[in-house]
Amino acid sequence: MHISFQIDTEEGPQKSSRRLDTDIHTLIVAGWAGRDHAAIEHHIEELAALGISRPSAVPLYYRIASNQLTQTPQVQVVGPDSSGEVETFVFAADGELYVSIASDHTDRKLEAHSVALSKQACVKPVATSAWRLAEVADYWDELVIRSYIEENGEELLYQEGPLASLRTPQDLIAGYTGGAAMLPAGSGMTCGTVAAIGGIRPAQSFTMELFDPRRQRTLRHHYQVEVLPEVA
Repeated sequence: MHISFQIDTEEGPQKSSRRLDTDIHTLIVAGWAGRDHAAIEHHIEELAALGISRPSAVPLYYRIASNQLTQTPQVQVVGPDSSGEVETFVFAADGELYVSIASDHTDRKLEAHSVALSKQACVKPVATSAWRLAEVADYWDELVIRSYIEENGEELLYQEGPLASLRTPQDLIAGYTGGAAMLPAGSGMTCGTVAAIGGIRPAQSFTMELFDPRRQRTLRHHYQVEVLPEVA
């Protein structure tokens, strides 16, 4: 899957921006990626309320078809039972790791049958901008992910939490690669989410952010969801 990012870089007082075009042929969703066992249990119970079975391992790495990545502002899903999840998205290009923001949009009805199939059933929106991972690695835990949904005509905070609650990209990458510190070229991985405020539920509008408090900058992406009829 060919995708493009605007890379905003800050080195001391200098700021620069450039375009990065890359191909992602290996897409991984790292599930159950919490650092805190209690937080993992909370999310497992949150999904169990929807009839979704416990994972076979923690963390668990789901392979998703790379053509499911999209940077478009509108996505289409079948039926009314899908919802987004904000996650950092780490990918390898030109011998370096970069971080962006993505949504692990998932069909919740299908998830009760198979988590792997439910994740494959929906596209994965990703932002059009990214940072060099090396710029934020030293204070990764301070970064904050959040998302908003539109409900009854109002924008509501849906998720929010520091990355300190989740495993680091380095930890997740090592778990997937068997110890290597670098993803293979052309690989991208979503790195876990935080609990939904008020419970998991669908929405026709989803906005996600990665906030850097030290440099006061934000990666942001918004998409609309068009629900297609579920016919039999």
